[in-house]
Amino acid sequence: MKKIAVAVFLSAFAVYGCQQKNDSKPQFQPPVGQTGQGPQGSGPVGGGPIQGFDKVKMLQEETARDPKNLNAWIELGNNLMDSRRFPEAIDAYQKALAIDPKNVDVRVDMGTCMREAGKPDLAVKEYRKALEYNPNHINANKNIGVVLEYDLKDTKQALKYFEKAYSLAPNAPDAGAVKAEIDKLKAMAK
Repeated sequence: MKKIAVAVFLSAFAVYGCQQKNDSKPQFQPPVGQTGQGPQGSGPVGGGPIQGFDKVKMLQEETARDPKNLNAWIELGNNLMDSRRFPEAIDAYQKALAIDPKNVDVRVDMGTCMREAGKPDLAVKEYRKALEYNPNHINANKNIGVVLEYDLKDTKQALKYFEKAYSLAPNAPDAGAVKAEIDKLKAMAK
């Protein structure tokens, strides 16, 4: 039962974290005629919008054409991450960070990919760098807590980050899970 609870908790963090993309910046827009959309307002043509492999391929072509297109690199990384192609996502995120090194959301997503690729030490390094730029980034605090607790077994440090995340968003959809982790870690420390 305990293993199931941990799996559900980690899955909730991963899913919720992946949905917290920075929507304040415009997303990459494919060239005209490559969206799978008909004339303005006419709806999908030929099977609808580009998805999955086709979208990754299109974004790879776009980044090859315009290597300074930050939004294309980010969207490519996001699509690769969602496809669980973590090493490739890390590469795309590194290219985005070469253009915008202070992009906290990209650093957090890259840290998550590093963890999923079996590199928890590098994940923690990226989360810490993200927190240097924005100490109040909720997902960076939660994610570093998860990696410290479950991968690196540093429960004392994990507690600190979970408490920070909870203090920043006590009413978030996953606040109950974060509070449960805090309570569990405090009980273990006694």
